[in-house]
Amino acid sequence: MAILVTGGTGYIGSHTVVELLKNNKEVVIVDNLSNSSKDIVDKIEQITGKKCKFYEVDIRDAEDLIKVFNENEIDSVIHFAGLKAVGESVYKPLEYYDNNVIGTIKLLEVMKASGCKKLVFSSSATVYGDPGTPKYTEELGRGKASSPYGATKITIEEILENLYASDNTWTISMLRYFNPIGAHESGIIGENPNGIPNNLMPYIQKVATGELKELSIFGDDYDTKDGTCIRDYIHVVDLALGHIKALEKLEKPGIYVYNLGTGKGHSVLEIVKTFEKVNNIKLNYKIAPRRAGDLAEFFADPSKAKKELGWEAKKGIEEMCRDSWNFAKNAK
Repeated sequence: MAILVTGGTGYIGSHTVVELLKNNKEVVIVDNLSNSSKDIVDKIEQITGKKCKFYEVDIRDAEDLIKVFNENEIDSVIHFAGLKAVGESVYKPLEYYDNNVIGTIKLLEVMKASGCKKLVFSSSATVYGDPGTPKYTEELGRGKASSPYGATKITIEEILENLYASDNTWTISMLRYFNPIGAHESGIIGENPNGIPNNLMPYIQKVATGELKELSIFGDDYDTKDGTCIRDYIHVVDLALGHIKALEKLEKPGIYVYNLGTGKGHSVLEIVKTFEKVNNIKLNYKIAPRRAGDLAEFFADPSKAKKELGWEAKKGIEEMCRDSWNFAKNAK
């Protein structure tokens, strides 16, 4: 029986496929390659020494998805496929709703028709909105989204809850990520988005390699230890391992929600200074005006994942920064 990974050539998806193969799982990837490339499949094999099936498929194409299910014995699905740039979603809301929400509905319809009712969904801490506290627990519930991207994650979570309410033979795990950074220790795969990066670490990487002139730090007057925003940064390999643990939970029908974070907050400047220190490199950066919607500080309470899944993040920000630069140098 195989595990279908949608968006499996993307940043988090590819690292999760590596961990699945290391755990001797049979893996099938579907990806439309909108923000990745097919050579990631070869790189995954280079790391693991194992092959996985790949289909260039858009999850909104039900006919192509049905073919994937017909050609493989799919036992469960890890669903990463989706557009993920918060800023871009403000300017392209229809694309985000179409790709993320409609795509998920199509996937669920095909899963249901195929008798596959086990799903791990790639959600986000953005579903909490602004709960008025920096420490996010699953019990806080969903808030008001600050972007169309966040709204798509909230909508999908609601769809999944409605689906389970209508049919309790489904087993669904919703994983709320915080801020994944880092790369595989081999330096072979990592985060390398097309165009100008939307997230901190790939932007730092491109400044370090000289592809971009300087990094903009948005605001240095927040009520934090150094005035810059504080976030919960988690190594992408730790995050990938969280999916392995969540898959094990799929043995028992139900709907489960878990934060995947370290439980520790680090400021933007702290990440910049750590990157400079561990990699012995100087970064050009400037302080820019605050961005609308940015919160001063938030971080995960990951205790539920530790208690119920037996999972916790192991890697610190020095490893995250070192592995990121190791990948960036190889990707030049």
